[in-house]
Amino acid sequence: MNTRRLRPIYVFGIALNAIALVYAALDGAYLFAATFGFVMVYLTLRLWMLSNR
Repeated sequence: MNTRRLRPIYVFGIALNAIALVYAALDGAYLFAATFGFVMVYLTLRLWMLSNR
């Protein structure tokens, strides 16, 4: 896949993880919230690496 196709997929994944993080934190499931936060950081780093190519 090329960069133009991957960028929206990463942004969509980051947005979905942000929503899941908020719901998990509000529900008191902090371990799940931390996991969603970790995935968000990973996807953000991958997006940043993709943008710098």
